[in-house]
Amino acid sequence: MANIDATALFNISYGLYALTVNDGTKDNGLIVNTAVQITSNSPLIVSVTVNKANYSHEVIQKTGKLNINCLSVKAPFSVFEALGFRSGRDTDKMKDISFTRSENGLAVLSENVNAFISLEVINEVDVETHTVFICRVTESAVINKDESMTYSYYHKNVKPKPQPKLEAKKGYICKICGYVYEGDPLPEDFVCPLCKHGAEDFEPIE
Repeated sequence: MANIDATALFNISYGLYALTVNDGTKDNGLIVNTAVQITSNSPLIVSVTVNKANYSHEVIQKTGKLNINCLSVKAPFSVFEALGFRSGRDTDKMKDISFTRSENGLAVLSENVNAFISLEVINEVDVETHTVFICRVTESAVINKDESMTYSYYHKNVKPKPQPKLEAKKGYICKICGYVYEGDPLPEDFVCPLCKHGAEDFEPIE
């Protein structure tokens, strides 16, 4: 069988986006890096891939609409902490985030974004752990000319460097978000509770 080095995929260029939804009673959001423009003429079509484990996935399937807020390089780590490292099922992830609303009623971040795109789901593709939502653009606007945040920029300049615990404990650290699993060995089917990446994205703490 051919060798697969998952880190090779890190060289595919990604943007980072705050995806916002509303379940009918509260706003919610999460961080995604898989928003892709499919068509460049009318109708404008965009695909967004969301992990099935995320609460926002459930809300998108229920409501059929979402907003993509294009994060700029000015976005601090606190934005990623608020939207990316906890579940909207039991947390108000938007309580400390300032936002307005687009015509579809969903949140548009007031700071740290350079554009927003409102989307209406027209199709879904099941890809096992995730769903690819195929969406029609219903509204969009450029907010400012700030440079867009990329996955690479986030890792180099925004995300704090992981600090393994000083005591000599056996464990593994997630290369994506810095979560530390204490124990040895790491289960083959382990999934990071923060960023949802699998065991292949963990490395031993030395």
